[in-house]
Amino acid sequence: MRSPLMRRFGPATVLGLVLAVFGFAPGASADPAPAALTFSTDTATTTPGGTVQLSMTLTNNRTYDVWFVYQTIDPTWLTTQRPDLKYSFTGCSLATAAGSTPCSGTGPADLGGNYGATIPPGQSRTVTLTLQIAADSGCNGNIGFYSYYYAEFSDSTNTSGGPVYTPDVRVACA
Repeated sequence: MRSPLMRRFGPATVLGLVLAVFGFAPGASADPAPAALTFSTDTATTTPGGTVQLSMTLTNNRTYDVWFVYQTIDPTWLTTQRPDLKYSFTGCSLATAAGSTPCSGTGPADLGGNYGATIPPGQSRTVTLTLQIAADSGCNGNIGFYSYYYAEFSDSTNTSGGPVYTPDVRVACA
């Protein structure tokens, strides 16, 4: 025989109530990701022969330092479908309190070292890659990238994220 409570609210509601009373119910959490990666560009459109500054900002949302970051960056599928679009990464700089400093690792993988030393809790590091569009590149196509990252914290925990997409840059005919 079912209790009046079960008949009125149903088994799922009663189970949820019991779990909540004893502290087993999942709580709604608005906590941000332990680390967050965002992208921005200095322009949405360029022409063949132009450059675009692609900025990547890694934010540490934890209460422990980020000790290590590994990050990839690859062209999106739509970008790879336009073989007439020609581009390369030609520069890299890390924003610091003393100004911009050169970094290395501007290839398609292992960009994490570019973020410099540890990233303290609540702080961010921004790395800017220079995307050079070849003078003989095709026109009227979009160039975009995506990234995966892995970060380790000083408390021996880690996090990974992605794909995180860059804004598309339109290569327009002049």
